[in-house]
Amino acid sequence: MQKVFLIVSGISGALSVAIGAFGAHGLKAFLEANNRLETFETAVKYQFYHTFALMFVGLLMSQFATKSLQLAGGFFIIGILIFSGSLYLLCAIGIKWLGAITPIGGLFLIAGWLMLAFALLKS
Repeated sequence: MQKVFLIVSGISGALSVAIGAFGAHGLKAFLEANNRLETFETAVKYQFYHTFALMFVGLLMSQFATKSLQLAGGFFIIGILIFSGSLYLLCAIGIKWLGAITPIGGLFLIAGWLMLAFALLKS
């Protein structure tokens, strides 16, 4: 799982930069016209923050290969997909109910941080 988390963090980091640049340049007028630029920027920021968290978990696994760290990494991946993914889709296609699932992604991100703390506490 360590290698998977590190690979996914590398891909997610690249996507964060690419999606952020596309939003800032290619979609800026569209996002501003629909009052979604701030939402889009939030999605990119949270994806990037949690990409680093996932990378940190992957690196920690070389020292502490625990189930708690595996769960933390899995929660971060699910959280990124649901939280940022739902906001990206909301911004791109305007389906408002997608905003209702965003907090579920946030809960997974919170669970990832708590599981990371738990893993470090136990180590």
